[in-house]
Amino acid sequence: MIDPDLVRTAEPARHAISWTTRDVLLYQLSLGASDLSFTYERGLRVLPTFAMVAGQGISAGDRPARGLDLPGIEIDLAKILHSGQALTVHRPLPTAGSATVTSRVAELWDKGKAAVIVLENDAADDYGPLWTSRMQIWARGEGGFGGSPGPESSWSSPDRLPDHVLDSPTSPTQALLYRLNGDRNPLHVDPAFAVQVGFDRPILHGLASYGIVAKALVDGVLDGDPTRLVSLDVRFAGTLFPGETIRTSVWREGNHLTLAATCPERDDAPVLSHAFAEVTP
Repeated sequence: MIDPDLVRTAEPARHAISWTTRDVLLYQLSLGASDLSFTYERGLRVLPTFAMVAGQGISAGDRPARGLDLPGIEIDLAKILHSGQALTVHRPLPTAGSATVTSRVAELWDKGKAAVIVLENDAADDYGPLWTSRMQIWARGEGGFGGSPGPESSWSSPDRLPDHVLDSPTSPTQALLYRLNGDRNPLHVDPAFAVQVGFDRPILHGLASYGIVAKALVDGVLDGDPTRLVSLDVRFAGTLFPGETIRTSVWREGNHLTLAATCPERDDAPVLSHAFAEVTP
C-alpha cells in the first residue's frame, strides 16, 4: 500500500555509514578487476560506483541490509524490482571514510498497474557532498492511487557505428563474490530459489552489471582514471547470468556518452538501456 500524501510530507531519513580500504578492494575484485591500481592498497583508485555498496560490505559485519523502510510505503518486497539507477559523484571517493546519507522519496509515479518510486540518497562527509544516487523501484500492483504517470521516456542510440565496443566477460562465480558487498538475496546464488521466482538459474546482481560497465568505461574510454567518470544513469533492461559477457557500445559526443549494454551469447539481448554517462576531458 502507498499513501502518497504521507510519502510527500515525510521528513528525509539520515543514517551514518563507513567503509574501509578492504571494502573497496573486495568491491573492485567482485567486478573482475585485476589491475593493481584497483586491487592493491598502494596507490588504490576507487570506482565511483563503489558508492552503491559503501557501508554495506564486510566492514558492516552481519548487520541486516537496509530494506525499503519508507514512510507511507508498505510493499511486499517480492513485488518490487530495481528498474533503474543513476549516480553522480561530486568529487573522488576516498579509499576509506565515513559519511552521512540523507534519503528521501524524490518522485512517486502512478503507472496504473504499478508504481515507480524514485529514492534519492545524498552522501556527505566533513568536507562536503560526496555523491547523489537515484534508484528507480518498480512496484507491481501498487499503482492506481491517482498520481502523475511521470515523464515520457524515449531512448535511441545514435544512427552510426559506436565509437567503442567494450567486452567484459563475467565469471560463473561472479555473483558469489559480488554478494559479499552486502546484497545476499538468494536469487543470485540459490538455483531452487531462482526457479521458484521464474528464472532458469541464479542471475547476476543488476548493480554488478552496473559496476562492470563503469569499469569498462574507465579502462576503455577514460585511460584507467576513475575520477573522470562523473555520472552514470541506466535502466536495467534484462538479466545476465554469471559466466556471460557484457558488451558495452559507446557513442561519444564531447563529454557525454550514450551507452547500450547487451549479452552477445544471447543474440545481444539487452542488459542495460536508456544509459548515459558524463565524463571529464
